[in-house]
Amino acid sequence: MSESWEERTRTWLKGLFGESNERRVKSLQQYVVRANSFEQAIEKLTDDELKGKTGEFKRIIDNALKDVPDVKLIPDDVPKMPGQFRTQKDKVLEQVLEEMLPEAFAVVRETGKRVLGMRHFDVQLMGGAALHFNKIAEMRTGEGKTLVATLPSYLNGLTGRGVHVVTVNDYLAKRDSEWMGRLHNFLGLSVGLIYSHQPDEEKYAAYRTDISYGTNHEFGFDYLRDNMRKSLDQLVQRPYYFSVVDEVDNILIDEARTPLIISGFPTESFTDLYVSMSKVAPQLEKGADKEDEDCDYWVDEKGHNILLTERGQDRAEEILGVSDLFDMHYNYHHHLVQALKAKELYKLDVNYVIKPNEEGKLEAVIVDEFTGRMMQGRRWSDGLHQAVEAKEGVPIQEETLTYASITYQNLFRLYPKLSGMTGAVLSLGFNFPAKGKEAEILKMETAENLGIEMNAWISIDTSGKVTIINHRAEMGQGSYQAVPQIIAEELEVNLDDVRIVF
Repeated sequence: MSESWEERTRTWLKGLFGESNERRVKSLQQYVVRANSFEQAIEKLTDDELKGKTGEFKRIIDNALKDVPDVKLIPDDVPKMPGQFRTQKDKVLEQVLEEMLPEAFAVVRETGKRVLGMRHFDVQLMGGAALHFNKIAEMRTGEGKTLVATLPSYLNGLTGRGVHVVTVNDYLAKRDSEWMGRLHNFLGLSVGLIYSHQPDEEKYAAYRTDISYGTNHEFGFDYLRDNMRKSLDQLVQRPYYFSVVDEVDNILIDEARTPLIISGFPTESFTDLYVSMSKVAPQLEKGADKEDEDCDYWVDEKGHNILLTERGQDRAEEILGVSDLFDMHYNYHHHLVQALKAKELYKLDVNYVIKPNEEGKLEAVIVDEFTGRMMQGRRWSDGLHQAVEAKEGVPIQEETLTYASITYQNLFRLYPKLSGMTGAVLSLGFNFPAKGKEAEILKMETAENLGIEMNAWISIDTSGKVTIINHRAEMGQGSYQAVPQIIAEELEVNLDDVRIVF
């Protein structure tokens, strides 16, 4: 039976566009073939001989770099493009690692069998190669992403420059550092764990291990804290080299532009000033537009700003009883503009709501303009939130000062080598945070599904949800004992708080 027109067209389009992932993945097949060629010989090694491979690899690296001049190929102040190397040593090192990759992966595979009772599948070797070459490996949950990460971590850990394995929470960081750490420790590489509230001495030592596990926010805040230290000998981190980011879609897409901020309170309170300005603002006259000179201020709707006229400045100084609205210490002008913004541009029950907090005190809570959801804990900056609180007559919370800030995207740009793993389907248009580079995402096709899929259980009310949870828990005691059961907590904010009828 001949193909239909639709089938022929689909086949043609697939041949034209749809095989790009397959071609890219197949380009890594050569490393798998070469790794497999080492397997029989490495299987015959004793434990001591297997451990000795690490020293052998390190000697190869040292000998290759011994006579290489430390010449800059790209100045420090010039952005490095993908595929470029900043120094001649970096270039030679990468060539040595690529040549060493197949045997090193075979060593890790054999160690996994002996230490963990787990053997890397061929597709996992391809995933490891993809990570080493700064790509994103798309692998579904249950297909062994944690085990895959051991491959490039070991290979790059041989350099002594430090590998960061980034997870989304402290539990996974601790689990993986202990679990996969057994493999690395067997081979003679040191493993460290980075966690919250860790003493600086411990953190310093953890960053100097060959492979460090930690969360994205902990790596980020350590970077910010280091930038606030007074001397170089107080730094806990060392120069970044290679990072493997698990759940890369969550960290570098969903939270890409979410800033990490270290803040504190000012030494002087301006609460009275916010209250004073909230009383001055209603006494000033708003103009129709910027051409209207017979007014105190006008509103720039497009720029979301307030502009005081000369008359308005004089009027404000008269009401406040001050000689200079631009006094450098009190900055009356800034606080007055914020009070006028609160009056003209920020509306109750539109931009914010007034509701009691956990202590029963009223507070102004921001409402997301796109979703309509309340953004508990978020505050406007530069005194604007305090101006809104003063306008509404609720307790004024002290303004915090930002001492250091960085987004995840800018943080991960600091790594010369960066790779990621994800269980989500990503668009090829996703920009990996390497300057000028669009992410190369490789979907790893497994020969067999390593995960266990179960149909979703859906309830339309709380009672039904509890029944499902109980039933799943009972299943976990029986034939599904090996399947971890995840029971989610109640949503932090009830749906009716955001005016959604459920």
